[in-house]
Amino acid sequence: MTTRPLFAALLLLPFAAAGLALADEAAAPSAAHTMLTPDQIKWGEGPPSLPPGAKMAVLYGDPSKPAMFIMRAKLPAGYKIPAHWHPTDENITVLSGVFLMGMADKLDATKAKTYPSGSFINMPAKTHHFAMTGAETVIEIASMGPFEVNYINPAVDPRNAAAASTPASPKK
Repeated sequence: MTTRPLFAALLLLPFAAAGLALADEAAAPSAAHTMLTPDQIKWGEGPPSLPPGAKMAVLYGDPSKPAMFIMRAKLPAGYKIPAHWHPTDENITVLSGVFLMGMADKLDATKAKTYPSGSFINMPAKTHHFAMTGAETVIEIASMGPFEVNYINPAVDPRNAAAASTPASPKK
C-alpha cells in the first residue's frame, strides 16, 4: 500500500518540475529593462485611427505585435473619440485631467461617466464605448496587441475622412 503514494509522486514529478521551470521563467527579469522619468518620455502624434490632436508615447512593448504593451495618450481638452471597440481587453488608468467614457454605439455625452485622475477602467474585448475629455488629460493604456480601433460607424473613422480628403490623381 505504501508504494502507491510513492508511485503517484514519481508520476507527478516531471509535471511539478516543468511548473517550477515555468515559474522561474516568469519570475526571471527580461534581458532589458525600462526606467523613464517624465522628461524622458518621447511623445509623438497619435495613430491615424484616432482623431487628430492626440499625442502618444509607447512605454513598453509594441502595440502592433501580439504581446503586452503599455502606452500613454495625452488628449487635449474637449477631445472626443467616437464609439468604437477593440479586439482585446483594454485597461486604462487616468493619470491626470478629466476623462469621460460611456458604453454605447454612438457618442452621447449624456451617457458618459466622469473618471478623475487616479481612476482605473477595464473593458473586455469588443465592448462598445466612446471617450471624451473635460480638460487636457493623460491616460495610460495597458493591453495585449495588436492594438486596433474599430469604429461602430465607419463614417466617423478618421482613416476614412483622411482617405476622402486626399485629392484624386489627375487623369492622363
